[in-house]
Amino acid sequence: MSAALQPSTATPPSREQILYWLHEAAEIEHNLMCCYLYAAFSLKRVDPRWSADEAAAVARWREALLTVALEEMGHLCLVGNVMLALGANAHFGRPNFPVEAGPYPAGFAIRLQGFSAATIEHFLFLERPEDIAVPDGPGFQPAGDYRRELPAGRLSPGAFDYDTVGTLYNTLAAALRAFSEAHGEAALFIGDPGQQVTAALAPLPGVRAIVGLEDALDALRTIVTQGEGAARHREDSHFARYLRISVELAAATLANPAFEPAWPVATNPVMIAPLATARVHIDHPDIAPWLDIGNALYTSALRCLLQGFNVRSVPAKRTWLAASYRLMRAVVPVGQGLAARPARLAPDAPNAGLTFTALRTLAVLPEKHAARFVAERTRELLARAEALPLKLVAGEDPAAWRESVDDLQAIAADLDALAGQAPVAPQSPSPVAPEPSATVELVAAPGAVERVEGQRIGIGFDAARCIHSRHCVLEAPGVFKANTPGTWIFPDAMDADALAAVARNCPSGAITYWRRDGGADEAAPPVNVLKVRENGPYALAATLVMGGAPAGFRATLCRCGASRRKPFCDGSHAQAGFVASGEPPPRSLEALRLRDGPLAVRPRRNGPLELEGALELCAGTGRVFDRTTTVRLCRCGQSKTKPWCDGSHVGAGFTADGG
Repeated sequence: MSAALQPSTATPPSREQILYWLHEAAEIEHNLMCCYLYAAFSLKRVDPRWSADEAAAVARWREALLTVALEEMGHLCLVGNVMLALGANAHFGRPNFPVEAGPYPAGFAIRLQGFSAATIEHFLFLERPEDIAVPDGPGFQPAGDYRRELPAGRLSPGAFDYDTVGTLYNTLAAALRAFSEAHGEAALFIGDPGQQVTAALAPLPGVRAIVGLEDALDALRTIVTQGEGAARHREDSHFARYLRISVELAAATLANPAFEPAWPVATNPVMIAPLATARVHIDHPDIAPWLDIGNALYTSALRCLLQGFNVRSVPAKRTWLAASYRLMRAVVPVGQGLAARPARLAPDAPNAGLTFTALRTLAVLPEKHAARFVAERTRELLARAEALPLKLVAGEDPAAWRESVDDLQAIAADLDALAGQAPVAPQSPSPVAPEPSATVELVAAPGAVERVEGQRIGIGFDAARCIHSRHCVLEAPGVFKANTPGTWIFPDAMDADALAAVARNCPSGAITYWRRDGGADEAAPPVNVLKVRENGPYALAATLVMGGAPAGFRATLCRCGASRRKPFCDGSHAQAGFVASGEPPPRSLEALRLRDGPLAVRPRRNGPLELEGALELCAGTGRVFDRTTTVRLCRCGQSKTKPWCDGSHVGAGFTADGG
């Protein structure tokens, strides 16, 4: 790029100019996220012609694309936090696809295209570091050749030209420094810190609060080094991941020229009949309604995200952001389903695809009525989802469609509560998924817990929760006689107080007790604690509520993803060779107003472990590294920010029941 076209920071840019550039950065992050999702959705789930190596490669590529898309969403949120810190609202709008020449530099072709060698080459071009020359993929040449130059001294903000996204962020960093040096850091960062979206609220890679210059500069560095313009030596950068896909795809195609990893999806699909001929209008009568609901889900997710960035109340932010993530999750099976089905009735028509068509009305809603507004819209989405029939194709999991319906019901209920309304009764089960939604039985069914009555104390044993920590057989061998046929628990063989202490020492909660001699039953812990075991599970001590029912005071929950008794640990982490530190870095050490009380434990279907209530998170050594009232923890074993969820479960194809 010509140095003459770069804006000068000799005269500090205005706040208006910096926000103008941040708007463009937000749109680029948003556009790339959608492009990467479209390519990921286009990959087939199964194909009987694939070899085992080919099937593994496709799964690997899908995981990489979905993970990068999640990181782009994290970048979008970081840019939003910087905008909030500067006194503006976050920006989640963008031009609809395909983006015609003008909004961005001429070299940026922004359009939706399915997975192919050319598409991956295009992604490499977009993500390339500043010091690497990478040609664009075939067919992605810009529509025209033009330059965007910002004249010196102009009051109105404007764009400038750049070859890489890294250049845009470096210019933004220089502008923030120049403004701070000229006017002072306090004069630049005038936003309300209470509006910031933190990692506890947005479990996305790299998300953090921005309250000053160093925070902002660190956020911009994160975006550049993690993704766009990342240095070539970063093995986990977007550029490096796409380079690996490019090499693997070339090798697979050379070995088998007939290898087809993706559906023949449309390039430049549109939902509304276009004026331009180089578009694919998706008008198949059976498929167009699914495109309609997919775009409506996507737009509603953006609306909830925008509301979440706008409000100050932490509970309200949590509700809005959780609704946004659930809606985004509901988009996934729709996007994958569209890619597997025809766009038109014509026999030579390509397959469809989600067009990510957003509304012009995307703007912050008045807080007083926002929850009621979106709850109403969510119920419209729910009614439509339940009314649309669907014939499944090979590789589709009906549970994913059921989960989307469940998520919409939960969102409507949460927003009703936020609005102070009585919840609307859920509708009848969806014809798309007639089977009842699978849920994990979090509390043992009647008869599942062995109960042995002694004269002074009774003992309960729940095999489904036992992790064989062996405190019982080592500390009370006369009471617990393992491998003994028939009765094997003898409560009267030990002093009742001592036996109660042994039971309380069982970390999994498999052993419980009740006093029959007037002694005290087990009491709630004075402080709710979660301990992260080295290469092992989460150990909880709290007043647990699981599946809406009391679940004792102790539990060990799986975090490796391999347990056969999820959400509980069954020791599979040892056989799986799971490796994860028991000494996470510190996050928030701010004292909690309350330290005890009920702790709701919600394992999300195919997703993370959500905990709500006062909680202190401790390392295996007992060191506190986080204090919070809501947290999403990884239980797929794949997160790069363990123990916190970073969305890797989506790309990894993690499956687990929820409750």
